[in-house]
Amino acid sequence: MSAIHEQAMNYVYQQVLQRLVGYFTRAERTALQLLIQRIVVAAGGMEQVGNYKVLVAHGGGAVSSYTLALLRAAQLTIAGRAPRTFHLRVATLRHAGMTQTTLDTLHQGYSALFFHDDPRVELLLVENQEVLPFNHRRPASSAARAISQRNMLMIGHMTSGDIRATLCNDIYLNLGDFYQRATTWNGGVHAVVSGDSARKQNQYLAWLKKTAMAAGAIIPSGRPVSLDVLFTRMQEWSTDCYRDLYGEHYVGTEAPGLGGHRHLAYIGIDDLLDDVGVDSAALLTQFLGHKPDPFAFHFSHSAYPNPMLMAHLHGLQAQCLRELSYEEGVNGFVRQAMDYMCRRQIPEGLLGQASGSEGRVLSTTYAQEFFGLNEAQLTCLLFSPFIHHGERLEGYLRQCHPGMLVALPELHNVLQGKPAADMLQQWAVDASGLSLPLLQHLYRKRPVQIEQGAQLRNWRLAQAHTSQLSGR
Repeated sequence: MSAIHEQAMNYVYQQVLQRLVGYFTRAERTALQLLIQRIVVAAGGMEQVGNYKVLVAHGGGAVSSYTLALLRAAQLTIAGRAPRTFHLRVATLRHAGMTQTTLDTLHQGYSALFFHDDPRVELLLVENQEVLPFNHRRPASSAARAISQRNMLMIGHMTSGDIRATLCNDIYLNLGDFYQRATTWNGGVHAVVSGDSARKQNQYLAWLKKTAMAAGAIIPSGRPVSLDVLFTRMQEWSTDCYRDLYGEHYVGTEAPGLGGHRHLAYIGIDDLLDDVGVDSAALLTQFLGHKPDPFAFHFSHSAYPNPMLMAHLHGLQAQCLRELSYEEGVNGFVRQAMDYMCRRQIPEGLLGQASGSEGRVLSTTYAQEFFGLNEAQLTCLLFSPFIHHGERLEGYLRQCHPGMLVALPELHNVLQGKPAADMLQQWAVDASGLSLPLLQHLYRKRPVQIEQGAQLRNWRLAQAHTSQLSGR
């Protein structure tokens, strides 16, 4: 880079900073100065900050978007005060349910922050356990979608159609692998920065431990000595869960390579956001142009990570399992989640449509496009008729496929691996979306019981001793 070009770029960066800080309130300016102080201290002083690299995991949510903008302001502020500033790595976990709207929103935010031409910024996308340069126009991996579809179906059937587990477990189980790859790739980073509260992180860790213990994993006593060890454990627990889920059909994947910095630091900023209304902050809504996507998956909100698809599944569940109408199931869920969805700024018109024909078509289209599942397969998942020797199979056929009741004994033969007509084998595959070997595997498995009350109790207990991410 020539001296003239470098001078011109520095001028551009200062213009970006001035425009960015122009949206800050007094509380946000205070938060910015405190963040700068934390980064400089973590780096070992201003003379070391130029060699320091931090990671932000960015899923497109309000908190991570705001955190990213605050970090950019800190990076450019330090650049105006010192010869060099810290490096920033932004990594996104691309999962099957990530919409193009979310990817476009990420790209728009990166452009507003002038990331694309800054050598001090790395924009990464982790998909199907591969680290790639961020490209919002990159088509989704067909292999990754096939794996996600299979995992979603298997988890759904194994948990007897538990809606939250069906939607969340596969994505959350990938976080350990994601953090390992994002923190160690290409020399690694020195610190992870997050705006999520310690409570939310503890809830996730408690859930992961509980899920891993149910799969027979051995949970070491005591807390990990470092973030590196924590991420490794998370990835190992995830592997144990999938190995238990698939049994003899489990196919392992290559674990993330070792590398990166041995003593990975954590810089939490959730306390700096206490006086900031993040969801309505001008920095978020005006500068970044952040617009909520009703079908976006939000990692930080484990109760309602994808409310529109959850509403659809509650509608189908009411219709096929509770002798209620689809509309009653959707409306019941919307009433339960109304406060949260309003905070997420999901348009009221869309909420009103959720139980109508337009909302149902929209949700059905989303499920088919991103997960490859039609309504019949989702209904089959909610019924989970094949698990535990097909104990729900007769009820499922009676409710959803009464014409197949006559073939009930032959369907049991299919699931037991006994000789049966090809037509019946194909029917089972088409109705479920799963291969015959996996259906036969489910037939021999007992369901996993999900106790929300016990899970919440575990979360509360965990808050006292699972502060590994925050170091508190």
